[in-house]
Amino acid sequence: MRKIECISIFDMLKVGVGPSSSHTLGPWRAAQRWIAELQKKGTFEEVEHIHIDLYGSLSLTGIGHATDIATILGLCGHDPVTMDISIIDAEIQKIRESKKLQINGEKEIDFSIADDVKFNRKFLDFHPNGMTFRAKLKSGKKTSSSFYSIGGGFVVKKERKNASKKMKSFMEFPFPIEKATELLAYCKAENKPISEIVLENEKSLRSEEEINSGLKQIWDVMLESMYIGCHTEGTLPGGLNVKRRSFEMHQRLIGEEKYDSPENWITAIRRTEVKFRQILKWVSCFAISVNEVNASLGRVVTAPTNGSAGTVPSVMMYYMVIENHEATFEDMKRFMLVAGEIGSLFKKGATISAAMGGCQAEIGVSSAMAAGGLTELLGGTPEQVLMAAEIAMEHHLGLTCDPIAGLVQVPCIERNAMGAIKAINAAEIALESDATKAKVPLDKVIETMWDTAKDMNSKYKETSEGGLAVKVNLSDC
Repeated sequence: MRKIECISIFDMLKVGVGPSSSHTLGPWRAAQRWIAELQKKGTFEEVEHIHIDLYGSLSLTGIGHATDIATILGLCGHDPVTMDISIIDAEIQKIRESKKLQINGEKEIDFSIADDVKFNRKFLDFHPNGMTFRAKLKSGKKTSSSFYSIGGGFVVKKERKNASKKMKSFMEFPFPIEKATELLAYCKAENKPISEIVLENEKSLRSEEEINSGLKQIWDVMLESMYIGCHTEGTLPGGLNVKRRSFEMHQRLIGEEKYDSPENWITAIRRTEVKFRQILKWVSCFAISVNEVNASLGRVVTAPTNGSAGTVPSVMMYYMVIENHEATFEDMKRFMLVAGEIGSLFKKGATISAAMGGCQAEIGVSSAMAAGGLTELLGGTPEQVLMAAEIAMEHHLGLTCDPIAGLVQVPCIERNAMGAIKAINAAEIALESDATKAKVPLDKVIETMWDTAKDMNSKYKETSEGGLAVKVNLSDC
């Protein structure tokens, strides 16, 4: 029987700390998993010393992506969903000065960040984002474990062909989906929109009450990240001296409107009677605000990655404050169900890792996700939803990942705004089209994206070794 990953929307939309899902959230989760491994094997109490090796892309852009910091926080037992992010700097500074580490908050060992976190330029065979945790035990024995951060916060230990033995059965979902054509076939057979097909799959994993609660948490974090970004001024950390722009953009757009919470903020924006030229400005402001929060180790939702975290929420916010002032939780739910499913199609058929596929795997996928979600909310058919996702990705094909100084700032922040605008445009084009006669099926653009990723030179895949990353001198910033 054919096997396939049954990917939940909660796999595609995760709450985490920035700036990168693959370089921050993934290593953080890997550290937590390694601690759990040690506990399961009964060797946790025997650990005397720890060393971390970061390889390939995790090494080349690791400092700018806070990979070392995230890994250490994971070893300390902090969780990216619940940790008070305001204490991150203080926690790391304490470890630097004391040269002590509290493993899982339980056991203190000697640990030097400078000496015990090694950045190796070498690439491991399976994936560019490799890491190995090593421990010396009191007995003198050594133990180690390797992980790969494959994008979107997903972490694996072995090659997919070996890991596939543990993969969920194709039949575990009531509507098992690997390709867009299969999703469309279910919609036609059941006479249901995409969101309802996806919801039935989710209900095989958890109750609808749990689904609603989880989606509410995701939207709350998205809304909070937009709100915080729009109300925080200053300069982003990292040395590029990038000025936060969403604060002043927001001030000019919101005018004299008064509000006292993120929820009331939505109402205030609706009252501004947005004019045509302001629509693009608002969408850009929402997207930029999220990624400014992300770039400063703030809490965001990976959608499907941290580097592309601003596109999906900004398009959902666009729907709420521009298209439909009466939008409800049910609208947001449908949007997220569709967006998550489209993201999963790209993960199954290509990649959502910039280290594997460049920025087309991040901003391109997020734009496709947002385009599909918006199209359903605007009354589009399943065919039009898939067409919108295809259009959005088609115009991101070949997009490289070339962050300056390894920081998720330039050009990453602006790319989220561009991805959001393209998503809205793609939805509008699809809604005006006979999608039953689409020239380029979504499955074909996914295949093309993967072919493009494999052909792309590695220096354009989140290594900061090509493109803008080598044209701009950090000392000039």
